Amino acid sequence: MGLDVRTIMVMFAMLAFMFFCLFELAGLRVGRIRGVRQWAVANLCIGLGFSLSYFFGRTTPGHDWAVVIGVTLIATGACLQLTGIQAFKEQPTHWRLVMLFIGVILCQSIWFNVVHPDFHIRAIVNSFFFFFIYAVCARVLLVKTEASLRVSYWFTGVSFAFMAMVMLARGVIITQSPDQSIGLHVNTAINTMPFIIGCLVQFCIAFGLLLMLNHRLIADVYQMASRDALTGTLNRRRIEEDALRLRARCMRTGETLAIMMIDIDFFKTINDRYGHPAGDKVLCSLAEIAKNSIRPDDYFARYGGEEFCMLLTATTEKEAFELAERLRLAFAEFTLTLGKDRINVTVSIGVADSNDIGLVFEDLVTAADQALYRAKQKGRNQVITYSSMRANDTL
Repeated sequence: MGLDVRTIMVMFAMLAFMFFCLFELAGLRVGRIRGVRQWAVANLCIGLGFSLSYFFGRTTPGHDWAVVIGVTLIATGACLQLTGIQAFKEQPTHWRLVMLFIGVILCQSIWFNVVHPDFHIRAIVNSFFFFFIYAVCARVLLVKTEASLRVSYWFTGVSFAFMAMVMLARGVIITQSPDQSIGLHVNTAINTMPFIIGCLVQFCIAFGLLLMLNHRLIADVYQMASRDALTGTLNRRRIEEDALRLRARCMRTGETLAIMMIDIDFFKTINDRYGHPAGDKVLCSLAEIAKNSIRPDDYFARYGGEEFCMLLTATTEKEAFELAERLRLAFAEFTLTLGKDRINVTVSIGVADSNDIGLVFEDLVTAADQALYRAKQKGRNQVITYSSMRANDTL
């Protein structure tokens, strides 16, 4: 081929430096998300590695050691891409194994490049080593994950897998090639093609990592927009969205949907007497007790002020009443310390289900609110169901 390997190295190095700047700038803006800085340093190492291989030609003094350092830097960059992915996914990183891998790369590079020069064996060993690290990167990403990240994970994982296959194919082909066709600056297809393909795939990998970061940011923004800032529960907007989805599910499956409306008794008095920070502690305490009491498939949200809403899937009004009683008793037994004072706070709860009301969320809220208001009228600190309230009104 007419392509010069050293020119391709310059292109590869410039591409890596560009991605280093891109990830470094991204890291400054999203410091809370782990792994981004490691991707930046990974591209810096890759860029430096290829730069050394370019500037130190075969006739340049120190060429052999420049190649050793260059290969080690590129291997370090590949490992940092892996550790960055693990950090991004909040998985543990086995740094000792990573350092061992880099150490093996360094030792074999010194042996086959300085002590006992053998470009043929060095190229084979490097190809298989890089195949291994890229295959591990692909394995970490090609897993089941949440829908919002699935596309970016799989795109990046497939890119790593393709790079691994290129390295494996290179190693296998080199084993069948004559020694004179192998060398860092030899312009043969076996040398130029992996570099060209590597440039393209590295671009895809960097794009995939940025796509992962973008999807994570979107998910985080959605999470912030759907959560109550004080209690960490769902907010009103989010539970209304979930209610629409649950309505479609219940219409399809025939399941019953139950609802609780929970209100803290004498909350205004607590705020007036102890201050708003004390009221915030009461709200957070109720949220914590409720989150520990419900099932994973249930939905709990702060509906407004001191009022909370709970949606219970595949649950009848009677079953919801039993859960509401346990929640009421748990909160009544909880003692909150406010300075020198220790207070007990109670809640009133209204319960309804779709068997009596239907699956329209607004109708369920209205029915549960009416039952909640009746609980307040009857002295607070109790649970009232909509069906029992309506039966008493009929009598």
